[in-house]
Amino acid sequence: MTVPTDPTAPTVPPMIWANSGDSHLLEPADLFFERMPRALAERMPRSVKDPDGAWETLHIDGNSFRRRLPTRPLTDESGLSQQDKAPGAFDPVQRLKDLDREGIWAELIYPSISMWTSSLTDPDLLREGVRVINDWAMEFQAVSPRFVCTAHLPLLSIPDAVAEVRRTHEMGFRAAFFPVEPPPSQPRFNQDEWEPLWAALEETGLVMAVHIGTEAHDAGVINGQYHRGPGGAVLNYFETSFGGQRIAAQMITSGALDRHPGLRVMISEGGATWGPFLADRMDEGYRQHSSAVRPRLSRLPSEFLFSQVYASFQHDSSAVAAMSAMGWNNVCWGSDYPHIEGTFGHTQKTLAGLFDGADIAVRDRITVGTFEELFPHVPPVPGERLP
Repeated sequence: MTVPTDPTAPTVPPMIWANSGDSHLLEPADLFFERMPRALAERMPRSVKDPDGAWETLHIDGNSFRRRLPTRPLTDESGLSQQDKAPGAFDPVQRLKDLDREGIWAELIYPSISMWTSSLTDPDLLREGVRVINDWAMEFQAVSPRFVCTAHLPLLSIPDAVAEVRRTHEMGFRAAFFPVEPPPSQPRFNQDEWEPLWAALEETGLVMAVHIGTEAHDAGVINGQYHRGPGGAVLNYFETSFGGQRIAAQMITSGALDRHPGLRVMISEGGATWGPFLADRMDEGYRQHSSAVRPRLSRLPSEFLFSQVYASFQHDSSAVAAMSAMGWNNVCWGSDYPHIEGTFGHTQKTLAGLFDGADIAVRDRITVGTFEELFPHVPPVPGERLP
């Protein structure tokens, strides 16, 4: 017997499952105090929030910085309040429930407060702190094969960084977190001194996972806040994307990706439409100023970007065109979970809007396929896929 359908019942669209190329851990406030001698723990990054939750003071090895905390956008239709956080922000088991409700399957997971280790200047402190962060992150990752945590590297010492690449690979990490710039005391990423680290990443297969807005900070520049006054908030947000583009160009034009064809670079939370533009601009410089170009590459710069550089975006309506109209197949969506400016509470609405009218193959590549290419060990998403 056929049960008649109710023509007045609302139609529920099918879930769009997606992997996230940009998510975050929220470290326990007592992480360093629980696992390091107190004298060292007090020097590691920690946050002290004001009672009203509007500002926080960041303490980093004797320095203190004040910054305003982000709140949920006023136009957010998730129904969450300005201060609501994802229930699974600190609990990996609850996190999986959050992800299931949002339609997010696997995640590339960056740190949060630990990103501020890029402002440390003591190599010994950084080396010990990084080991604590990575040991804890691996405990988190072990809860589910859907979690792909990024390993911290102590970049104040290249030999220390190489050793941590090998240690964390043996632990089960599949990606290594990089700030967009090296510590101020170290050479820029286009310099030959970094060659042992690139070789170690290629040898182990760890993805070089770069998150924007991770420059070392001082009292005058925090999270790229160079601008004050009218338009400052938007200008600062806009300029955070440049660091990701710069490191991608450094890795290409220096020949690092040419020498290491197995090395792959992910730029997270910086959009994706910049990729084809950067490819064109580098090619033009490579051709038109060829007499000054060093080193010579085996291919045009654009070919390295299109084959070895990946990018995740969040809300950018133009990002789908980077693949569908501009030919960059290495585009990946990211949720920014559980950060308050992410898509938690409205992920399905966001995905539906982004891919409305898009070719199904484009949607599948951006939501699922690109991530699976980088991390093939992750279990496949539920539901039907393209044949």
